[in-house]
Amino acid sequence: MIETTKLIHAGMVLEGGAMRGVFTAGVLDYLMKREIYCQYVVGVSAGSCNAVDYVARQIGRTKECFIPDEKANRTLSVLNLLKGKDLYDMHKAFVDIPAELVPFDFRAFFESAMECEIVTTNCLTGQAEYMKETRQRARLMDLCRASSSLPLVSPIVLLEGVPYLDGGLADSVPILRSISKGYEKNIVILTRNRGYRKKNSARMIMLYQRIYKKYPELVETLEKRATQYNTTMDLIEKMEQEGSVFVIRPKIKCISRMEQNQLKLNQFYQHGYHQMKKEYTRLEKYLEK
Repeated sequence: MIETTKLIHAGMVLEGGAMRGVFTAGVLDYLMKREIYCQYVVGVSAGSCNAVDYVARQIGRTKECFIPDEKANRTLSVLNLLKGKDLYDMHKAFVDIPAELVPFDFRAFFESAMECEIVTTNCLTGQAEYMKETRQRARLMDLCRASSSLPLVSPIVLLEGVPYLDGGLADSVPILRSISKGYEKNIVILTRNRGYRKKNSARMIMLYQRIYKKYPELVETLEKRATQYNTTMDLIEKMEQEGSVFVIRPKIKCISRMEQNQLKLNQFYQHGYHQMKKEYTRLEKYLEK
């Protein structure tokens, strides 16, 4: 694939949020239609799935994966969880869908001049790792799978023998990572409303301590997750007030991370698309500064 669009010297930072990622999909689909592509993109959890489709320039693909027409192609099932199975069908999501059901353009991704990092959490160290893959198809999908593996409801993913879970546990919104890569201008797509802050749950922490007792560093990260997230939100909102970052977030009530209602999912996607359309002039001014 030959890229004809000039890349913008800016970072694209994508928050996760499971099914709330359809908002991000809407935002990115509008930007791709306007041929707005950044030199660097970093995605967390569902944001990593959005990130790879953005780099491959596949407009509409993330939406199709999140909101499939066929019920049999859905990857989320609360009923499975109640039956003691995994909440998400990870094999379908990261093997069957990209290979056959909604083909992913691996060639376009690997030939892209954009740098794409996928955030994972190392269970041994409890630290965020920013991982890349530029050649191997299966490993790229494994990185996305690891980044999207929520604690308690998804199995740990082994990469080269090292256990990993959802990247959002250690770095929910990696704005500092993008800045450290040399990008002074950053587009941050959030999937929560302005002012949202996480709360600590003693019950959840006790559950983490029991389930992940083999990984004390991971448990420590989980215990600090709310504080880390809230500190990052404080920073982003401060930068937003200063005009040093472009932030777009939902302005309607957010859907659940496990939302399955097709109408609500489509509405949240459309909200992202139209919100970005409405904010496009502001983005142009920000990038031109």
